[in-house]
Amino acid sequence: MAEPLIEARGLDTFYGASHILRGVDFRLARGESVGLMGRNGMGKTTLIKSLLGLVPVRAGEIAIAGRPMRGAPPYRIARAGIGYVPEGRGIFPTLSVIENLVMAARAGVRGQRDWTLERVLETFPRLAERRGHGGTQLSGGEQQMLSIGRALMTNPDALFLDEATEGLAPLIVAEIWRIVGDIRASGIATVVVDKNFRSVLRATDRAVVLVKGEVALEGPSAALRDDPERLGRLLGV
Repeated sequence: MAEPLIEARGLDTFYGASHILRGVDFRLARGESVGLMGRNGMGKTTLIKSLLGLVPVRAGEIAIAGRPMRGAPPYRIARAGIGYVPEGRGIFPTLSVIENLVMAARAGVRGQRDWTLERVLETFPRLAERRGHGGTQLSGGEQQMLSIGRALMTNPDALFLDEATEGLAPLIVAEIWRIVGDIRASGIATVVVDKNFRSVLRATDRAVVLVKGEVALEGPSAALRDDPERLGRLLGV
């Protein structure tokens, strides 16, 4: 198997007294694309936030590029080459498109600067057209593109995308999936959460299904596409 970029073992995460993640193992290889699936409330976002240091884990281990990272603050995990496109976008509403992008610009952990401002604007022509617009002047789809573009400006080794197409018009959804494919093809490892499991399986190498905070199923995305009945039972579709 390829070298692990992110490896987690036995993660237990709580919100107060509620036990959300229960002994979860998770692995992301360099350049790999993984779909994270499950019904609402099954622990997908909690797993992402646990890996990113945004939610503390009570038990288990997390390593990034072989370095222990359990308990590390989010900024250290970001500096280790992990980008994040959160559910809800999280752009700076009072900054322009260009300002949102430039404020995040930095070299990657190996000094790479593959994703420049010019490349991001070329990838997202809508953002180039609205380069001087403020965040609040953008449509929901444009805000999502800006959130993805801003994450790419950090030149990450891995990118987490949490519900990147939620609430968007079909044409914009198709454009977001095209961009996710471009990111995958560029060699950046990706973790994709989305309610459209068919699109997730088309866009990833491997998939993990969570049920009540535990890994219920995982395997190559192509193989899971060929077992829709089992997948449907776990996802409730």
